[in-house]
Amino acid sequence: MVGARAVRAASQSDSSRRLYDRIGDFLVDQRLDPDPGNYAFAYHLLANPEGPLARAVHALTDGGVRLTQRDIEKLGTEVQPNAKVAKEKADGLVAATQMQVEGFQDMVTAMRAETQGFGRDLAASAEAISRSSDGSGSTVIGEVARITATMIERVRSAEERLESATREASELREKLEEARDNARRDPLTDLPNRRALEEAYAAQAASGARICLAVCDVDHFKSVNDRFGHAVGDRVLKAIAEALSQTCAGHLVARYGGEEFAVLFTGVSIQTARTTLDAARATVATKRYRLRETDAPLGEITFSAGLAAAEPGDGLSTVFHRADRLLYAAKTAGRNCLLVG
Repeated sequence: MVGARAVRAASQSDSSRRLYDRIGDFLVDQRLDPDPGNYAFAYHLLANPEGPLARAVHALTDGGVRLTQRDIEKLGTEVQPNAKVAKEKADGLVAATQMQVEGFQDMVTAMRAETQGFGRDLAASAEAISRSSDGSGSTVIGEVARITATMIERVRSAEERLESATREASELREKLEEARDNARRDPLTDLPNRRALEEAYAAQAASGARICLAVCDVDHFKSVNDRFGHAVGDRVLKAIAEALSQTCAGHLVARYGGEEFAVLFTGVSIQTARTTLDAARATVATKRYRLRETDAPLGEITFSAGLAAAEPGDGLSTVFHRADRLLYAAKTAGRNCLLVG
């Protein structure tokens, strides 16, 4: 029995080792950085060689084409619906919990109001009993007064506990609101994330607002990471996020993933959106970036963009696809430019 378990354990260990080696070979062959995201992608690909991810990768790399970091990010979101389902379930749980907290707070507030009224009535009764006493030290009246005073004290104690519970409920509701906001915010740039963009687009489309969507991608971003490291690359992303947010104030700027940003323009013409976004592009291109540690020049940092107007009935994916095609055309045209369709 023990020997059989040992054989199974050894077999599982060998299998894990082979999978680990295959993951390393895959990352080397595709010239991908061994970061956690790429490792997880390779694991899901190689652990399920007949799955949808494997089929998508085979179709994309047929003929010896290597995957890019952008391919990794897109494939990772398109063929893993379980993650989206899990997020939706988590959202529902948070929303349900928040409703419970709000209901509890409303209940406690009503209880406090009722208890305060009861306390005031008891206090008035006690005062009336004291005034009606003939001074003879009536045992009955004195006992009633004593019981009433005890009840008043208990009511006051209950009011204090209820007040404390109300504060705790209010604090919990604030924390839940913060958690919901964090789930829709990119931790690096503090911009809204893809989920927030999807929700905002759906809301604006439902309202019938005029919508334009821009997709922006940092030019040669991989070379920045390769030459200077991911810490510098993160600072570049933050700088571009800030430039887009400032120039496109009043519109939703989101980090869509990796070095890609999206801007949701609402209530303006595509010409206005183009002028606004091109100003952001020029701001980024004319700024001279330097390494914080040595003050050495970082070189030119630019981004390319595609801008498309939404037609009635268009979903986010439809408009995003049109803008994304324009973005790639801008890359092909020499980068650091904006194309509109």
